[in-house]
Amino acid sequence: MSRIGKKPAKIPAGVKVAVDGNFVQVEGPKGKLRQELRPEVKLAIEGGDVTVSRTEETRQGRAMHGLYRALIVNMLKGVSEGYEKKLEIVGVGYLAALAGKVLQVRAGFANEIQMPIPEGLKVTCPDQNHIVIQGIDKQMVGQFAAEVRSIRKPEPYKGKGIRYDGEVVRRKAGKAVTK
Repeated sequence: MSRIGKKPAKIPAGVKVAVDGNFVQVEGPKGKLRQELRPEVKLAIEGGDVTVSRTEETRQGRAMHGLYRALIVNMLKGVSEGYEKKLEIVGVGYLAALAGKVLQVRAGFANEIQMPIPEGLKVTCPDQNHIVIQGIDKQMVGQFAAEVRSIRKPEPYKGKGIRYDGEVVRRKAGKAVTK
């Protein structure tokens, strides 16, 4: 039995969960999320809990059991609290700015990188060296943050690049100078 899958997911106050055929819909104060269910799993709403069970005892069924329980918990947290990723830009002349629904990043290239902000995400730049990405969908927030970071990953010699807030970049020593 899946250790993650057999735990019931607690429904926070102010959040509604509805199962409609092959879809589960979670609605809360921050918004609404909808997820399609695989045929290997089924949901039951009992009291203030959502329990996920599997319909078949196959390897795929066991894998989907834990996965869908985790997805439901992420949806419940997303519509009640939301998700946030913070990025930090390190380097001389490296900066970020917002122009409408486009994030503009200067990261040492000849051109400025223009990244359109997906629907459902809120991106802010408190200053030129920080980016804050907020949303209710954990996967969407993480994916967009990873795409922004991939513009210029932090390099190990000077530490320049775009990194997650609090990310530790292991620094390497440069060339050793000998006499």
